Amino acid sequence: MMSPAHPPVVFITGAATGIGAACARTFARAGWRVAIGTLAFTHADADAVLADCVALGSDALVVELDVTDDASCRRAASRTEEHFGRLDALVNCAGVTRFVPHADLEALPSSEFGRTNDVNVMGTFQMIRACRGALERSGRGAIVNYSSIAGLSGVGSSVAYAASKGAVISLTLSMARSLAPHVRVNAIAPGYVAGGLPSRVLEPEALAAVEAKYLETQPLKRLLQPDEVAALTLFLVNGPVGITGEIIRIDNGLHLNG
Repeated sequence: MMSPAHPPVVFITGAATGIGAACARTFARAGWRVAIGTLAFTHADADAVLADCVALGSDALVVELDVTDDASCRRAASRTEEHFGRLDALVNCAGVTRFVPHADLEALPSSEFGRTNDVNVMGTFQMIRACRGALERSGRGAIVNYSSIAGLSGVGSSVAYAASKGAVISLTLSMARSLAPHVRVNAIAPGYVAGGLPSRVLEPEALAAVEAKYLETQPLKRLLQPDEVAALTLFLVNGPVGITGEIIRIDNGLHLNG
């Protein structure tokens, strides 16, 4: 553990909203310093998250970031290490999706497949590559990637999304081997999370229908909250140091339906 004079530092991508914002607040509450990665158009939301982190006693920083741009990833990693003097953890929350019925192959253009892959897979890889050196220098480096139950079972908002989240699982396993013994790499595969990506891409009526479906089909008749997923993220980073290369599912028991 770090001394109180030198609290650890986490970089969180996609930290302006949803699970990423919940992670920022959770890490701040636990005494971490937080770099809040955000796109330019979500800067106002990121500033609100920054204010929350500061109110929780954290030294926090907003860092503009486009994970699809390798130069942007490298600038963000360098700025974070220069500002805080170290980087101990990376949480890859940035993601995109679009709802397209899986059976309607003609409704999924190549451009959407490419966009989804660029953010969810390439963006995750580029941030790992950009942060690797700082994480190794930390002496306690840890990475948490965000997959999804879509990546485990081929369900979810679209074929492109499911494929990208499956790729994140493979990437996590590969990176866990490649970056050991200096950096641990794990992934979380959430089910439906209230306030997650669907809430930002669906109209209210469609969103309500999706949530009603999950409330009916999940063995635990409830919706996951961003804070729950953030708490699991903190555990994987701050908890037992023997955990690497794991894909942890949190889905209210939805996988029990087969």
